[in-house]
Amino acid sequence: MSALPTRRGGLALLLERAEAWLLEPEAEPYGAPAMPEPAQPPLAPTRRVVVAVFGLARGAGATVVARGLAAELAGRDPAAAAAVSCSLPAAGVPLASPAAGRLAGTLADLPHARTRAVGRVCLVETSDELALVDTARHHAPLVLDAGGAVVGGAPAAIADQALLVGSPRLEPALASAAAASLARVVGEPLVVLNRGAGDEGWEGRAAVELPESRMGAQLALAGREPRGELGRAVAELADLCEERAS
Repeated sequence: MSALPTRRGGLALLLERAEAWLLEPEAEPYGAPAMPEPAQPPLAPTRRVVVAVFGLARGAGATVVARGLAAELAGRDPAAAAAVSCSLPAAGVPLASPAAGRLAGTLADLPHARTRAVGRVCLVETSDELALVDTARHHAPLVLDAGGAVVGGAPAAIADQALLVGSPRLEPALASAAAASLARVVGEPLVVLNRGAGDEGWEGRAAVELPESRMGAQLALAGREPRGELGRAVAELADLCEERAS
């Protein structure tokens, strides 16, 4: 009489095990595929882009373009930061990302270099831009803010790509003449029209036109990516710089 419950109990146990195997099958003992490994972080490029930005005149907006471009490149790089070679502004307490802070610490080891992290960007002031280029390529993209003093010179010679920044109040022919002169020495530069999208006098002369945006300019100066139409135009500019440098 007692055998029947035992047989039923054994059958129930077998059914439970079969159900468990169907829901969570055991690993195959021979050559079973292993669980996928965690995704690896993207590999850093072996050669980061170096861009020199020149203003065709003072007040053309070269610094806004340089920092906005650097912030955009920082967002694309595995290191999540970029460097801008420039004269450091007056002391302040800017907000900066941890990645920009780490880059500032790394580049501060260069001889005669001073650094400051701003947003996604590390500002670097140094008398040896060649050493900065050689070091930065291993850590982050680099933008040389050459300002509006002289077009060409060392910044153009050591950069992968040169940008000429103009504005609607400048004679468009000046941009064409400067671009032709620079092209004979270091290769064809990109002409950028700042604060003048749709200006008829510049039609066909600028590779990228940046619309006027006070808020976007403030974000760029703070080392952040511009938003809206200005942000999309800066992203287009970054695409061209990376494409030409590759």
